Amino acid sequence: VMLTNNIGHHLTVCQAMIPRNLKLFPYICGNRMLSGYKPESNVKDSYKILELEEGCSLDDIRNSYRSLAKKYHPDSGSATADSEAFMKVEEAYRVVLSDVATKKKSDENNEEEEDRFKLKSPQHRHYLSFEGVGIGTPSQREKQYMQFRVDRATEQVLEYRKQRLESQYAVTDLMKAKDVKQSKKVKITQAVERLVEDLIQESMAKGDFDNLSGKGKPLQKFSDCPHIDPMTHNLNRILIDNGYQPEWILMQKEIRETIERLRKDIVASRSKLGEPVTPYRQKQWNRICEQFIEDIRKLNKRVDNFNLVVPILSRQMVHFSADKEIVRAQKTYEALLENREASNSDTKENEEENVKRFGWKSSLFKWLSL
Repeated sequence: VMLTNNIGHHLTVCQAMIPRNLKLFPYICGNRMLSGYKPESNVKDSYKILELEEGCSLDDIRNSYRSLAKKYHPDSGSATADSEAFMKVEEAYRVVLSDVATKKKSDENNEEEEDRFKLKSPQHRHYLSFEGVGIGTPSQREKQYMQFRVDRATEQVLEYRKQRLESQYAVTDLMKAKDVKQSKKVKITQAVERLVEDLIQESMAKGDFDNLSGKGKPLQKFSDCPHIDPMTHNLNRILIDNGYQPEWILMQKEIRETIERLRKDIVASRSKLGEPVTPYRQKQWNRICEQFIEDIRKLNKRVDNFNLVVPILSRQMVHFSADKEIVRAQKTYEALLENREASNSDTKENEEENVKRFGWKSSLFKWLSL
C-alpha cells in the first residue's frame, strides 16, 4: 500500500525491506503505477534532466525519454544502468508532459478569447464588392458603381474612335506618300523616254543609222512564245546583238559553257585511254584529273564573281565539286562502253544472220571484194 500510494517519499526506506525479486516491481509496472504520482521538482530542472529546452515538441520529449530509459533502465543490461537515475528521468518526463499540456490549454483558451473579439464579416458582402467604388450604404454604393461603369464605357468608346481615326489618317498619309513616289517615278520615266527619243531623232538627222545592214528592211518576226510582246522581244534582241547584254547574264552563260566543255573533255580523255587500265594509263588518268581539278577551281572563282554581280538572289550558283564531276565522267564512260558492246553484239548477230541467209553468195561477194 505504501508503494502504490506514496512511492516518492518511501521508496528509499522500503527498498531495504523488499526482497531482491520485488525491487524491480515499480519499473515493471511503469506508467500505470505512477499515474497518481505528482512530481515536486522544478520544471526547468526536468527539462535539463531530459536534455531538452522549453518549447520543444512532444516528439522530441518522447524520443529523449526513450533514449534515456534505454540508457538507465535496470533491466537494459547496459553498463550505465542506474535505478536512481531512471527514477529521475521518469519524474522529469511526467513534469515536462504536464507543463506542455498546461501550456497547450492556456494557448487554446487565449485563441478562443481572441476569436470572440474578432470582427465578423457582414452577411451582405455581395452588395459591397463594387471594385472599391463609392461610399455610404450598399444601395448608395451600387448607384455610384453603376455611374462609374457608364463613365468607363464612354471613355472606352472615345478611345476606340480616336484610335480608329488615327489609323485612317495613317493609311491616308501612306497612300499620299505612295502616290507622290509613283508620280515622281512616272515623271522620271517620261523624262528618260523623251531624252532617248530626242537622241534617236538627232542621230537619225545626222545620218548615224545610214550604214546599218538592215536599213529599210522589216524586223524579223518571231513565233517562239505567243505570250511575249513582239516589240519587246525585238528590242531585247537588238540590244543583245549590239553588246548591251547585262554582265551577269554573260558570266552565267560563260560558266555553263565552260562546265559543259570540261565534262566533255574529261570523258573524251578517259575514252582515249581505253581498257584495261595499266599502271601507265593510271598515271595519265591521274594527271588528267589533276588538271581537271585545277580547271574546276578556276571555274569556282568565276562563280564567286558571278554571285557578287547577280541582282537576283535566286539566280546565284553553287560551287562545282571536282570529285563528283570525276565520278560522273567515269560513269558516263562506262555507259558508253556498254552501248558500244551492245552495238557490236548487234552487228555480229546481223552478220551471222546474213551468212545463214545468203550462204555461198555472201562468201563469193567477199572474195570478189578482196
